[in-house]
Amino acid sequence: MTAPICETSFIKNAWYVAGWSQDFGASLRPLTILGEPLVFYRTREGQPVALEDACPHRKLPLSHGSLVDDTVVCGYHGLTFDCNGACVQAPTQEGVIPPAARVLSYPVVDRWDLLWVWMGEPAQADPDEIYHIANFDNPAWGKTRGGAMDIACHYLLITDNLLDPSHVAWVHKTSFAGAGTEDEPLKIDHLDDGLVVWRWVADRPLPPYYAELVTFQGNCDRKQHYECRLPSIAVNKSIFTPAGTGGDETALPEAAFVNISYNFITPVDAHNSRYFWFQHRNTDPGNQDVSERMFAGATMAFKEDRDVLTLVHQGLQDPRTPPIFLRLDVGADRFRKLVSRRIAAEQAPPAVAEATLAGGTAS
Repeated sequence: MTAPICETSFIKNAWYVAGWSQDFGASLRPLTILGEPLVFYRTREGQPVALEDACPHRKLPLSHGSLVDDTVVCGYHGLTFDCNGACVQAPTQEGVIPPAARVLSYPVVDRWDLLWVWMGEPAQADPDEIYHIANFDNPAWGKTRGGAMDIACHYLLITDNLLDPSHVAWVHKTSFAGAGTEDEPLKIDHLDDGLVVWRWVADRPLPPYYAELVTFQGNCDRKQHYECRLPSIAVNKSIFTPAGTGGDETALPEAAFVNISYNFITPVDAHNSRYFWFQHRNTDPGNQDVSERMFAGATMAFKEDRDVLTLVHQGLQDPRTPPIFLRLDVGADRFRKLVSRRIAAEQAPPAVAEATLAGGTAS
C-alpha cells in the first residue's frame, strides 16, 4: 500500500453523517467528528444546529450547559450563544460582549432520514453535494430501519473492508459468504470521487443470508458491487438472478433480487469511527418481517466485521514487521490515494491545490 495505513488527517470540505435525524431533538447532544468536539440540537421550529462544543472563555463544553430559547448557555459563567455561534449575552459584564466571544458554527442538513454536517469551510457547503440515494422514496422498494455502530478502528480500515469482496468467504461464513467469493477475479471502475470493485459469480448456490429472500429456486448468478465515494460513503450492491440469466445489470430478468446496503462511515478521531447503514431492496416494500430479518442479518455480519477490524487496528499500531500488499487490496489502495490527494489539496495553497486535484484518477 502506497497510501498511509492510518491517515492522521481528514477531508474537511465534505458532508459527513452525524447520526439519524430522529436522534436529534431539543436537547444538547455532544459528538466528536474528525477529532473536533461539536454539540448538536434543534430549535423550537425543528431546525438542526451544530456548534463548536467549547465555550471561548475557559473551554467548558457547551454541552454541559443548557438550551434556552434556541440559544446555548454555558454552564460556567452564563455566556450565551445563538444558532450561528455568536455570543448574545454575557451576564457577568452586562452590556459588554467580548469581541472574541463566539464559537464555530457548522452547516447541517437533514436528508435521507440522516443528519449531515459539513466540517470544512462553511461557504463551500452545498447540500446538492450530499450523496443521492436512488429510489429512496420509491414505494416499490423496501428498506430496513437504520443501524448505528461504534468501531474502535480508523475509518479507512472500514472502507478497505467495504472495498474487499473476498473477505466475506472467511469473515461471514454463515451470512454473506458464497461459492466463488474467495477467488473469482475482480474488476475496477474508476469514478471522479471514488471507485467500484465488482464481479459476477456464475451458477453458484445462494449464500445463507439471501436464500430465503429470492423468489427463484436453484443456483444463481451473483453480482458483488463494492463502491466507495469520498469522503467515506460505501455502497454494497448484491444482485441475484437465476443461473444463466446474469452478467448484464442493465437487462435483469424479472426474478432478479437486488439488495443495496448504504454505509456511511464518520471518523470520530484517528482511532475510532461511527458506522451508519440501512438496506434497500427491490422487493417486498411493505413486509416488515423481511425488513427485520435483513436488518438482523446485516447487524450480525457488521459485528463480525467490527471484531476483525478492531483487532486489525490494534495490530497496525506498532507492527513488528510492515504489512504486506495482496492483489485484493488494489481497490482499497486506490481509494486511499484519492483520500490522500483530496487532503493534500485542501491543505495546499490554491494554485498547488488545483494542480493536485488535476492529477486525475489514482492508479
